[in-house]
Amino acid sequence: MQLVVGRIGRPHGLRGDVSVEVRTDEPDRRFAPGTALATDPASAGPLVVESRRWHSGILLVRFEGVTGRDQAEDLRGTMLVIDSDDIPPSDDPDEFYDHQLIGLTVVKPDGEAVGEVSDVLHHGQDLLVVRRGKAGGGEVYVPFVKALVPEVDLVKGVLVVDGPAGLLDPDEIV
Repeated sequence: MQLVVGRIGRPHGLRGDVSVEVRTDEPDRRFAPGTALATDPASAGPLVVESRRWHSGILLVRFEGVTGRDQAEDLRGTMLVIDSDDIPPSDDPDEFYDHQLIGLTVVKPDGEAVGEVSDVLHHGQDLLVVRRGKAGGGEVYVPFVKALVPEVDLVKGVLVVDGPAGLLDPDEIV
């Protein structure tokens, strides 16, 4: 599975530098000079980082072979990706990567399957997007906190949600 670590934005200057919207917790590692990054679309890469620097809180990257503003503009919107197998597991048992959570079966504490994690949103608070299994069940957003999600079992492929009445069951009255 490929994970997005950045998205190329607009060119910066005339020599081929581009701004990068960072989507990783480790930008200094992922964008270190000499690092080769796969791209989406694949036809744009792979791209090798020649240099990088921070400017007013924005990461600016120069890739090998990109020598001018026009070439940099052609890369705008390109996603920079890595293989999920290249990410070491976390030492913290309560820390998970998005790709580990997406696809897990969501169950209530009694073991009743109620849906599947379809996405993870990061909007100030991490939210699990749960696609309910019932026809017409839609999606619900569950804050990814220990009080509501007491157990995540990656081996079994399940995530327990112990929320208030009505959170996962649209027929219940809150």
